[in-house]
Amino acid sequence: MENKRGLFIVIEGVDGSGKSTQAKLLADYLRKKGRNVHHTAEPTETGLGGMVRDGLSGIYPRTREEMAAMFAADRVAHNVNPKNGIKKHMEEGTDVVCDRYYYSSLAYQGVDGAMEWVMGMNLGCPVITKPDLCLFLDMDPEKCHERIHAGRTHFEIYEENAAMIAETRRRYGIVFDMLKDRDNIAIIDSTGTIEEVFEQIKAEIDKLL
Repeated sequence: MENKRGLFIVIEGVDGSGKSTQAKLLADYLRKKGRNVHHTAEPTETGLGGMVRDGLSGIYPRTREEMAAMFAADRVAHNVNPKNGIKKHMEEGTDVVCDRYYYSSLAYQGVDGAMEWVMGMNLGCPVITKPDLCLFLDMDPEKCHERIHAGRTHFEIYEENAAMIAETRRRYGIVFDMLKDRDNIAIIDSTGTIEEVFEQIKAEIDKLL
């Protein structure tokens, strides 16, 4: 991998679609291929990321605009951190697998006339890296809602009910239609078993390798 740019792969999906599980499987798969891998997520574990998580939890209520701006600031830091940033890892030949990225900001905060502004902060920022591939795990909102409520007792502000999850899924569709000629996006049917879903992911990843 020396002197070769690492891949940047993002896994997206509404809450409860299995992103974290599939991101871990993908990182392990790439390692078995002999590649160096950095598995990360947004919001990050930094102070900025902590502020975002507080907003998501509802502990400190934030406006949609505040959330969008905090996510963008956290994303910039995620890219340029000199010790553990996305750009540093890629330049060293390490693949980066990221659970959520700017697609989430566009789907969750780019509404009510704010899409152009949120897109500008993210797509127009010169240090926010465009992924080589975005994998969107698509699942029925009712099923996602069942998963969330079966496994947790505390919920984020976008997880309150199936209707909210369905609306977010609809917004993702709008975002992907807007970016279809710009970004490499693959829609993965995540209604099957973990293994069946990952087989679809492997098929998309193998196109890049």
